[in-house]
Amino acid sequence: MTAPPLTWLYAPGDRPHVVTKALGCGADVVVIDLEDAVAPDRKEYARSATVEFLSQPQPVPVHVRVNAVDGPFAVADLTAVAALPGVSGLRLPKVTSPGQIVRIAEGTAPAEGGAPPLHALLESALAVEHAHAIASAHPALRGIALGEADLRADLGVRGDTGLDWSRSRVVVAARAAGLPPPSQSVHPDIRDLDALAVSCAHGRALGFLGRAAIHPRQLPVIERAYLPSEEEIEKAETIVKAATSEPGAQALPDGRFVDAAVVAAAQRTLSLAARRS
Repeated sequence: MTAPPLTWLYAPGDRPHVVTKALGCGADVVVIDLEDAVAPDRKEYARSATVEFLSQPQPVPVHVRVNAVDGPFAVADLTAVAALPGVSGLRLPKVTSPGQIVRIAEGTAPAEGGAPPLHALLESALAVEHAHAIASAHPALRGIALGEADLRADLGVRGDTGLDWSRSRVVVAARAAGLPPPSQSVHPDIRDLDALAVSCAHGRALGFLGRAAIHPRQLPVIERAYLPSEEEIEKAETIVKAATSEPGAQALPDGRFVDAAVVAAAQRTLSLAARRS
């Protein structure tokens, strides 16, 4: 089982030197941002710089976050970057309906192949309400995630726990649509790494897997939080070994019950364990 990505590092599209540095920071995926990180008067430059940068394959997967899907820059962004050799996926902000996903998937599909992998960002109450419909809209959609800054503003939420219902809704929608568990939204304070670790632990408990980052110093904290502990690895190894030697539901000597779902979870744990240094 291939280990899934745990870290996505954002880099502003109008600063190619920062993108170059990001590629060497150890993130599983680098996300070139044409949206929030770029001022309106820099949008065209960011797009052209990204086209030049991604005209060749890159050493790590690179996604491009285009501008808001129904905004004035999205069509130009998608037309420019969708088929570039260095693009591994497109991140679509401000998605609110499944029709947007279908339109973009069909519009970015070349005649000789399918659309690039799409990832929808749900950033409003309406988007959360439509989460499952969006998640199941088109085979080109490979993941959904929350954009919590915009969602927080839309809902008028003040405390962090006020977003937990929306977080759980998106986790359930992703899994119900057969998509990977969503990654957490960025933690905006790049200095408070202890708070980041606590937030990641909470996200993991809710069913998220991995997290987006806005600074390289956040990457090891995210990875540590989402990698299984030695105790979790030991338990998973015991479960897989027992299932291999005796297929079917069974009880282990320590009282734990093992069935197919428990084995699948243990296998996911071991797929992540290989990343531990």
